[in-house]
Amino acid sequence: MTIKRSFPQTRRNFLAGLAAVSAAPALAQNVNSAATTELERDLSQSVRRNISSFRALDWQPYFDHLKNGAILVDTTSRALHYWGEDGGTYRLYPSSVPLSEDLTRRGRTSVVQKVEGPGWRPTPNMLKRNPDWPAYIPPGPDNPLGTHALYLSWQYYRIHGTHDTRKIGRRSSNGCIGLYNEHIAELFAMATVGTQVLLI
Repeated sequence: MTIKRSFPQTRRNFLAGLAAVSAAPALAQNVNSAATTELERDLSQSVRRNISSFRALDWQPYFDHLKNGAILVDTTSRALHYWGEDGGTYRLYPSSVPLSEDLTRRGRTSVVQKVEGPGWRPTPNMLKRNPDWPAYIPPGPDNPLGTHALYLSWQYYRIHGTHDTRKIGRRSSNGCIGLYNEHIAELFAMATVGTQVLLI
C-alpha cells in the first residue's frame, strides 16, 4: 500500500516556494564572488521564524549628544543608522561590513574628510594578501569606493558607496562599511566633518 502525502497550498508553503524561486539568481551570482563575499545559507530551505535585527533604534543609548550628527554602524545587523543634529532627522541603511572579525574595528571615531568621486588605493596589508591588485583605481565604475566616501579618523577606514550591490547586507569588505551609491550620496549630504561615528 502506498501512502500519498499532499501538502496544502498554505500561505507559508507559497512564500517558501516563492523564496526558493526568487533566490536562484542571487545564489548564482554569489558563486563568482565567493572570494570577496560570504556565502549565505541556502535560501530555499524553509525558515520557521523571520526575526530581523534590522530595526530602528534610538540614539540615546549610544551617544551623549547629537552635535554634528551621529552615525551608528551595527556590524551584527549590517545596518547603518544616522541621526541629524536637529534630533528629527533619522535614516537607516543596509550596509556591508568587514569580511572577518580580524578586519573588524569597533569603537568611536568621527568623519574627518568627505570626498565625492574618491580614488582608491589598497592598504599595504591588502597588497600583501593580493599582490596582483592595482596600486590605484581612479574614480569611476570600477572604483571600490563607489561615488562618495566619508573618511574616518582611523587610518584606512571609510564609509563609502559601492558599485557591486551584491555586497550590501553581507560580510564583504576589508574593513570599511559599504552602502548603496544612492544611500551614501544621501548620507554624504547630511553628514559633516566632525560627525561622530560608533561601530558596534
